[in-house]
Amino acid sequence: MVPKTNRIESIDVLRGVVMVIMALDHVRDYFHYGSFFVDPTNIDTTTPALFFTRFITHYCAPVFVFLAGTAAFLYGSKKTKPELFKFLITRGIWLIFLEIVVNNLIWTFDLTWSIQIFQVIWAIGVSMVCLSFLIYLPKKIILILGVILIAGHNLLDGIVMQGQSFQDIVWYVLHQQNVLVVNQNHFIIVQYPLLPWIGLMALGYLFGTLYQRDFVVEVRKKWLLGLGFGALVFFFIVRGLNIYGDLTPWVVQENTTKTILSIFNVTKYPPSLLFFCITLGPALLFLYAFENTKNKLTDFFLVFGRVPLFYYFLHVLVIHFMAIIGILIFGGNPQDMILTAQGFMNANLSSYGYSLKVVYLVWIGVVLLLYPFSKKYMKYKAANKDKWWLSYL
Repeated sequence: MVPKTNRIESIDVLRGVVMVIMALDHVRDYFHYGSFFVDPTNIDTTTPALFFTRFITHYCAPVFVFLAGTAAFLYGSKKTKPELFKFLITRGIWLIFLEIVVNNLIWTFDLTWSIQIFQVIWAIGVSMVCLSFLIYLPKKIILILGVILIAGHNLLDGIVMQGQSFQDIVWYVLHQQNVLVVNQNHFIIVQYPLLPWIGLMALGYLFGTLYQRDFVVEVRKKWLLGLGFGALVFFFIVRGLNIYGDLTPWVVQENTTKTILSIFNVTKYPPSLLFFCITLGPALLFLYAFENTKNKLTDFFLVFGRVPLFYYFLHVLVIHFMAIIGILIFGGNPQDMILTAQGFMNANLSSYGYSLKVVYLVWIGVVLLLYPFSKKYMKYKAANKDKWWLSYL
């Protein structure tokens, strides 16, 4: 039984759905053939099954970041602005710390931290720090800034840096995914450039106004329906024009299937305007459809949606351990699964991996395995609301 709470269940269910889908992508990272060196969205080498296995997981990061902004608004509706500022800036710094120290370790198992990867936890943390200052601005200004960052950042796609000067590094952090090679034994991957993510969290914060206690449900559903369909229509029109909105234009391929893949092959690093449209549009329609839905299935996803940070770290840890167990069972060197800068420079992992069917079976197993642990922690949090530190976990 799900504990009673004042939280909005449809938002938690959506968050839970994307958390479960996220595990699929991370299982693919550790289990699929050539996953450490092959891009599953490369039209020349992928298959439709592999492409859409990756594509469906595109929904995870933008939905999670957007709803993090919404959660900040709802939390702040019960607090003063200074209290919300303190929460956002301290939680943001805490998440940045977790990314650098904990997340890198469980992704790599490398105690030397020879690879530093700045992923979604880092993007959420920095965006929260930025949001802690934005909350003092009028909502119209926040809206304008958010729209500019999301809709306008693709104007910067033509600016490409390749060096390692201070200006280059700042640009990688803000807008261009890149790898910084400190030396042959240490490199840094800026996987989540920040500008669009900051804008997305700002819009997610404003989105929270639709879920204020006195907001009329029928009006909210009209907004969800309109915004959801509007985002999808905008995607197909702008993507069809093929002029703006994504770093990589689509190209007519040798057959219809590949052409369709090319159309949907939108850029995640950094997330393009069209990437946000095709991911957030369906997410808003989900919220519309599941506004008042409650059954065993929604209760299942609700569990993961209420303990996302706990689940995130636990599922990466479990998947990584399972990959090592797989190597031990089927032959190979488990040392290869300790991901170091040196390890990526040899070819040991190029022949590693399992079929896509195995990936899906492992994914289902991981989710079912973590469900009871996540549910127990959810109940613990619900029963201990007076413990302030739980809001950071």
